[in-house]
Amino acid sequence: MQKSASETAAAEAALGVASAGLGYLLWGLSVIFYKQLMDVPPFEVLAHRSVWSVVLTLAMIFLLARHAELIAMLRDRRTMLTLVGTGLLIGSNWLVFIYSINEARIVETSLGYYINPLVSVLLGVAFLGERLSRGQIFAVALAAIGVAIFAFDLGQLPWISLYLAGSFAAYGYLRKVSRATPLEGLFVEVLVLLPFALAYLWWLSGHGGTSFGNGSRFTWTLLVLTGPMTAVPLFLFAFGAQRIRLATLGLMQYLAPTTQFLVAVLLYGEPLGTVQAMTFGLIWVGLGIFSFGTWRRERELRRTAALANRG
Repeated sequence: MQKSASETAAAEAALGVASAGLGYLLWGLSVIFYKQLMDVPPFEVLAHRSVWSVVLTLAMIFLLARHAELIAMLRDRRTMLTLVGTGLLIGSNWLVFIYSINEARIVETSLGYYINPLVSVLLGVAFLGERLSRGQIFAVALAAIGVAIFAFDLGQLPWISLYLAGSFAAYGYLRKVSRATPLEGLFVEVLVLLPFALAYLWWLSGHGGTSFGNGSRFTWTLLVLTGPMTAVPLFLFAFGAQRIRLATLGLMQYLAPTTQFLVAVLLYGEPLGTVQAMTFGLIWVGLGIFSFGTWRRERELRRTAALANRG
């Protein structure tokens, strides 16, 4: 018995939610994975992450017969220049992320990814001419107050949180305006990082050796798995994003920092004092207002479209 169009659409949406949800969950749980590599210097972890991501994405391109799409993208000079920039941005984001885990500052990492959607909104206003509703302005203001309180308590700017939020928001903006496809775009981005990664590993081999050469089999395995840990969540995210509404995807993105936050506090015992709780409280309220406004706007747009179709 064949499924109706509505049943097929519902099944596709359910598959999209499951795929995107699993991708975000893996991003959140990745802090546990990278915590096992604390004895490896962050630069070396980043180098291996770049090398094995190149190997995996290239293999995927061949397996999925995406050669034509890759060649077409390589011939697009504007897209390639954008991908050089996004490659450097995401590489620096990965480095700060790994560093924060090594320094037991995962709470600051989760704070950065909570702030990220609001930074993306500000980039939309600055570069895409988008306008903020009153609710969105209030949400951004609450987040700014929360960061200010957190910074005052630290005695300095929470640079890890701000850099992770800003770099990933800039990365998202540039990928949005780029014509690059997810798989081929990721391949070029990690390919941009590959010369730096290989040069660093070559230098390291002559100055005490690499963890890959001197470490245990467990360490070798984890370093190789940095490729799948980088690429698989992105593939799941891209697969899900094609099958669910943007508003749903936007609400689901908080699964990753929430998972990171819970892992940091419950599993690794990172401190959560009054000031930190106040900071997260303000940001969560702001995100709640922001998400509700997005959901209501999406509902109004669907209602308008339905009325227009009836007419």
